[in-house]
Amino acid sequence: MNNETRAALVELANAKMYYGKYKGKYLVQLPEAYLVWYKNKGFPSGKHGEQLAMMLEIKSNGLEELIWPLIRK
Repeated sequence: MNNETRAALVELANAKMYYGKYKGKYLVQLPEAYLVWYKNKGFPSGKHGEQLAMMLEIKSNGLEELIWPLIRK
């Protein structure tokens, strides 16, 4: 894995929702059903929307366990 990819994954792992019902939660903590709902509604434009879409892909493929160790505490 190159440094750019790793940096993007670390950034994704530490991204949080900044509005709504799940405000303050890490994206990896969001229920998959919520992400699917968001996909059907349309992800927001910009970086946050891209991160939500990436997290849906990770969760739908059962790979969220790879994200947890990247969260900075």
